[in-house]
Amino acid sequence: MNHRPRKRFGQNFLHDTHIIEQIVDAIDPMAGDNMVEIGPGRGALTLPLLENDVNLHAVEIDRDLAERWQQQSARWPRLRVLCADALTVEPAQLFGADQTFRLVGNLPYNISTPLLFHFVSWRAQLVDLHLMLQKEVVDRLCAAPGNKTYGRLTVMLAPWFGVESLLEIGGDAFTPPPKVDSAFIRLTPHAEPPFALPDHEAFRDVVAAGFAMRRKTLRNSLRALLTSEAIARCDVDPAARPESLSPDAFGRLAEALSKQRAQLS
Repeated sequence: MNHRPRKRFGQNFLHDTHIIEQIVDAIDPMAGDNMVEIGPGRGALTLPLLENDVNLHAVEIDRDLAERWQQQSARWPRLRVLCADALTVEPAQLFGADQTFRLVGNLPYNISTPLLFHFVSWRAQLVDLHLMLQKEVVDRLCAAPGNKTYGRLTVMLAPWFGVESLLEIGGDAFTPPPKVDSAFIRLTPHAEPPFALPDHEAFRDVVAAGFAMRRKTLRNSLRALLTSEAIARCDVDPAARPESLSPDAFGRLAEALSKQRAQLS
């Protein structure tokens, strides 16, 4: 399918057949799988998925591309196309409120982080996610505490997904070639968060405050939320920097903040 890439949609179309084969092998589509693809583009992944007889809902923001795929309905009866911004789409528009599905996509790099946070709200219906992202984002997702790439994104997704980097991909595999390297990853939703997380809002607030001043100690970066004494009672050193804390340590801080707020309300 010929289509000139549009910069405003962050379109970089994958064309390397060897890379495509590796990606499809990693996804391992099975006949009858319910799948959602974000940004089918020219069909590098769409066509191999359809050839494996999956039930595919494609979400495409580019109206011209969406119309071209809609015109393929006679050839691919298992394909449904929704012309929409993925950031505004909810699962009920795709497979219904209770249906589980698998998610794939070559995400536009300019909105990949907002999309990842958006997919957190889909987690109850997601079987797995296979996504193409900027390598820098994947490095952050996979980073361990103390690593310079470890940060807010790492911690905020830790309660919801396990992350596995599968394949690194250079810019020449795309048209037009992006100026950054890419990586293909698998995210697997946790059945339950791996640590106690009774208050999602408190967790968000603690993580955001901590990494807003990542080089400062916790007693300084969390000053508006928790005292040094309250931090210490969470078995966390108030003199530590946020980049050294594990996600479960942020969970303990969030639990303390939640209890503190409840007492003041």
